[in-house]
Amino acid sequence: MPLPDKIVAEDGTVVATGEDITRGQEIFNARGLQEYGSVLGHGAYLGPDWTAEYLRVTTDRAIEQYTNDGVQDPQQAVEDEWRTNRYDEETGTLTWTPTQVDGFNHMESYYSDFFGEPTTKNGLPANMITDQDQIHDLTAFYAWTAWAGSTDRPGHDYSYTNNWPAEPNVGNTATADLMIWSVLSLVVLLGGIGVLFAVYGRWSAKIGWHGDDAPILDFRQPGEVRLTPSQRMTVLFFSTIIVLFLAQALLGALTEHYRVELTGFFGFDMSQILPYNLARTWHVQLSLFWTAAGFLAAGIFLTPFIARREPKKQGLLTVLLYVAVVIVVVGTLLTTFLSVHGITEPGSWLSQQWEYLDLPRLFQILLTVGMFIWIAIVYRGMRARLRGEHKGNMPWLFFFAGLAIPAFYAVGMLASTDTHFSVADFWRFWVVHLWVEDFLELFTTVMVAYIFVLLGVVRERIAIAIIYMDIILYSVGGVIGTMHHLYFSGTPVEHMALGAFFSAAEVIPLTFLTVEAWGFMQLGSRQHSNRTKPFPHRWAVMFLVSVGFWNFLGAGIFGFLINMPIVSYYQIGTALTANHAHGAMMGVYGFLAIGMAVFALRYVIPPEKWPEKWMGFSFWALNIGLLWMVFVSLMPLGVAQLYHSVSEGYYEARSLGYLTEPGNVVVEWLRMPGDVIFLVGIVPLLYLAFLGLKYFLRKSPGEDGTTTPLYEEITPAKLAEFDAEERVEATATSERTPYRSDRQLREADKPRGRYRSDREAQDRPMGRADDPDDPNSSDL
Repeated sequence: MPLPDKIVAEDGTVVATGEDITRGQEIFNARGLQEYGSVLGHGAYLGPDWTAEYLRVTTDRAIEQYTNDGVQDPQQAVEDEWRTNRYDEETGTLTWTPTQVDGFNHMESYYSDFFGEPTTKNGLPANMITDQDQIHDLTAFYAWTAWAGSTDRPGHDYSYTNNWPAEPNVGNTATADLMIWSVLSLVVLLGGIGVLFAVYGRWSAKIGWHGDDAPILDFRQPGEVRLTPSQRMTVLFFSTIIVLFLAQALLGALTEHYRVELTGFFGFDMSQILPYNLARTWHVQLSLFWTAAGFLAAGIFLTPFIARREPKKQGLLTVLLYVAVVIVVVGTLLTTFLSVHGITEPGSWLSQQWEYLDLPRLFQILLTVGMFIWIAIVYRGMRARLRGEHKGNMPWLFFFAGLAIPAFYAVGMLASTDTHFSVADFWRFWVVHLWVEDFLELFTTVMVAYIFVLLGVVRERIAIAIIYMDIILYSVGGVIGTMHHLYFSGTPVEHMALGAFFSAAEVIPLTFLTVEAWGFMQLGSRQHSNRTKPFPHRWAVMFLVSVGFWNFLGAGIFGFLINMPIVSYYQIGTALTANHAHGAMMGVYGFLAIGMAVFALRYVIPPEKWPEKWMGFSFWALNIGLLWMVFVSLMPLGVAQLYHSVSEGYYEARSLGYLTEPGNVVVEWLRMPGDVIFLVGIVPLLYLAFLGLKYFLRKSPGEDGTTTPLYEEITPAKLAEFDAEERVEATATSERTPYRSDRQLREADKPRGRYRSDREAQDRPMGRADDPDDPNSSDL
């Protein structure tokens, strides 16, 4: 959608300039308004969508004016007025009619009242924005998006945003493309799943997680495994992410409470210090920080096991990286606080940016540099191993998957706060979608595969096949499927076609992973039946199994539901979007980070101190709490909001009046038990973090930089030796017992003769050989 150099009235008076619109966009980001409401559907869910609000308020006012002026069909007059494209591409000038200019002036006054509200009744700080120049620029930004959403794209009968938002006053209805590509996406989904099961049925023995050919293993117990200095230093990461996880969950509870009590938190007015937009900013950023830090720590922890030794000073480098991450996290929280409260200058390196990339530009750069330093640490630790490996083998796959994390996160820096909205949306969703759902997903697969290889549960060739298959499946849908975020961002309709088609294909690999989750789950149990020592990672594996479940439900089902163009047209920015976000982000990446923390800390904490039962409690509490959250609250609210959007209008469905209706408030309150269960599930993890910090500095034989294998392969001869030792031990124990009943039970367990005469001889008491009068004496 074009950004005009200036907007003028019919008499040539300048209403706003392109610079005003860009400054308004910078203010919109800096004050955290995309974490309160949304523009063109993208943003938070409490406040209105300002594109839809601007269109409705100004067109209602215009219809009223035309009615008073005696116009025969005032609604049609307003529709014709807004749909007519008066933008001159050669001069960069957009001309508005008198009623459009009047609407702009009215909205300037409207937003002056809204953002200058002296109370906190809207969940924002009192007197949030009172500078009239900032109000003018902010209004210009909203007005530009409303114009693009209602004016016909040259040569077409739909607007720059594919007729979004749905608004009858300007004739915005669902287009043919929305319907056709929604239907075709269903065809792709059903056909793709059919092909998947056909292929799986034919070659299931050769693909997927299989441990049938794995040997019988003797797992080294945590106390027997040497850890290197860098592995011990990762405890700092894992303990910190658990604390950040708790903080993020508490902030999520606060943002949820704002939906039932705008002016307070159980009587306390939080909006002056921690308003909704700041609480949600921190909630979103902490979710990214603690999960990403978990990935970084897991990569460093696995590296010595892969390389089989560690270079000197690797532990020191890990500590320095940890300090850098802490600086980024603390700096982001502090500067976003200052930005939301208007203390820092909009558009500066210390002001807040786009949703999900909220951290100021300075800390965005530092985080990117930090991730490149992380992969350099990983490479340093693996360099000797990589020299002797083919680039298609697992060590190189591990390194390349890790390298993609900083490389594709850096792409987000192309979306600055003064970048054209459509262009910024494109690049920021490279991070939100492609970085998270493709490259983090790939690194997840490589890490999990490598863990099972290191544990001896699967052969390396099977793990490599899994990784390559996931690269193909994720890349086919994930890369181009990113376009489903751009349906209504002012991009051409071809983005809708590609996004709908390939985002449907994204569900296919998730379906495959769900089917394979059964094989994944049985790998540990198969070893359980053969083990000589207990499998030490039951709950780490269970968290990884839950990742597969939530990948299919949260990312697959909930994601496909909102990605169909016709559904997205009516629901974007509703609770259904939040439903997908919670199921996918926490269910997949959150549980993966927790699983990796449990895996690593298992080797740090002494076996006798390991809280096995508490880990089981945490696993079930977190999963039950998340299930409650999505099925009892978010999904019902989202479906109701979608219905209201279709039946009454998108503007009505996003209004505070609808969100605070009594029925909706009851459903919001029903979420509380699930939130409490979820929060209680974090408590055992805090205890785990405490134990990790308590024991992580304990000296280990691995201080020389070497590691030990995590298992020992048991040969048949060795297994027979173990069985013989167990029988001897059992016999010795029975014979030593002072109780006759125990000895009689041991006698009963002895092998019985094949023939009845032999069994009778065994049962006959043995008499003394020198007693001829004893009928039971042996005949010698």
